[in-house]
Amino acid sequence: MSDTELNRSNRDAREAIAMTAHPHRLTPATEHIDSALLTTLLATTHDHLLITDGEGRILRASPSCGAVYGLTVEALCETTVAELERRGVLAPSVTLRVLATRCPQRVMQTTPTGRQVLAEAHPVFIGDELVRIISRSRDTTDLRHLQEEYVQLTRHLSAQLRHSGDTADEADPGFEAHSRAMQEVRGLLRRVADTDATVLLLGESGVGKTLLARQLHRWSSRRDGPFIDINCGAIPEGLFEAEMFGSMPGAFSGAPPRGRPGLLEQAEGGTLLLDEIGELPLGDTQPRRLDFRLIVATHQDLASRVEAGSFRLDLFYRLNVVPVSIPPLRERREEIPALVERHMSRLGERYGETRVVDESLWGYLMGHDWPGNVRELENFLERRWLAGSDTPGRIGETGTAAPADDTVSGAEPMPPTLAEALARTERACLEQAARDAGSTYEVARRLGISQPGAVRKLRKHGIKLTGHHA
Repeated sequence: MSDTELNRSNRDAREAIAMTAHPHRLTPATEHIDSALLTTLLATTHDHLLITDGEGRILRASPSCGAVYGLTVEALCETTVAELERRGVLAPSVTLRVLATRCPQRVMQTTPTGRQVLAEAHPVFIGDELVRIISRSRDTTDLRHLQEEYVQLTRHLSAQLRHSGDTADEADPGFEAHSRAMQEVRGLLRRVADTDATVLLLGESGVGKTLLARQLHRWSSRRDGPFIDINCGAIPEGLFEAEMFGSMPGAFSGAPPRGRPGLLEQAEGGTLLLDEIGELPLGDTQPRRLDFRLIVATHQDLASRVEAGSFRLDLFYRLNVVPVSIPPLRERREEIPALVERHMSRLGERYGETRVVDESLWGYLMGHDWPGNVRELENFLERRWLAGSDTPGRIGETGTAAPADDTVSGAEPMPPTLAEALARTERACLEQAARDAGSTYEVARRLGISQPGAVRKLRKHGIKLTGHHA
């Protein structure tokens, strides 16, 4: 019901109260007019009106009451609200509550016709005498149905978005940035989204490079085209060319008889993400003209790879057009609450249950370094979810908030990914070297890498020299 309709309904109710509360003030001339007004009011109101005397006998009823309560106006006016409640017509009767309390009342009713109505009633006094009760009911059934249909439609649309070919569960159309560093990343991606410039996403494993690549695709003019995500490290070198460029009929044993289009061709008109670009084989291929937006991502220091001769210099400069550095989670801890809330919502949808993080766990969540970044945080939350809790609806209550050995009870510890293990090992080696060495040149010598490479790695992990010469 709109505000205008509600105001009109309230005004009508006040007029009806005035007409029934002060019959002694009406002259014979005005009594006929006011009776006609009351009849018109009852016949035209959008609400369902009942007027009773001070003992609950029904005096007048609007015609709409018949439809919602399953009785004619004549039948209603021949009975009492007590009798209607006994018969289950008024379940419950709001007028009886007013009779008992002498105060305005409001209840929800389920009628014999299966309608859900919100009923409210107001007492009418002359002095201390209760002379009339006027009740007004509003049918909320259609509104409830519309709300349920809206919820179902929203869920259906969300499911379509989650399962469409060019999106994934982890992609976030809104991409909320809560730290200054990620706001700068967001701004840079926004500025280059509608260009075809190659974007190089740099960052540790698990920081969300794939998520950002998908978001860049959504912002771009190629959003209606495919999004193809290729993990270069997952394709064997011997099959890399066939996977990327496709194969001709009978090109190799087991090849499809009609050939197969390559992943590059599947990205036609859309966006191609080459993840773990540092693992790209260094072979030669025939030139082909294809139309797609290229995004590459890596957790490796490509400049150091170039220096070591394990990554081609010309390829590095072709890819390093718009470099975007994504900071590790430990450098943007203000993002953690939103990431936790988002993943808890996903877990709730996955396991059909709503839970919250216990207050005792937040200190650990905010203080941990998360060397595996967002991926490690999400894995941790899911492990805690599956581990169960003594408190229903919560994970990580006091006593289990910051486990030294974070495992699901009765299960083997979940091993880190190779990238997470390498990142932890690299950080540990750098920390040890930074404690013992007095300069970045000594760090490089101890670790067997170049001095510029040592500087970049120390900066990437946020490690400062603490040696006796530092």
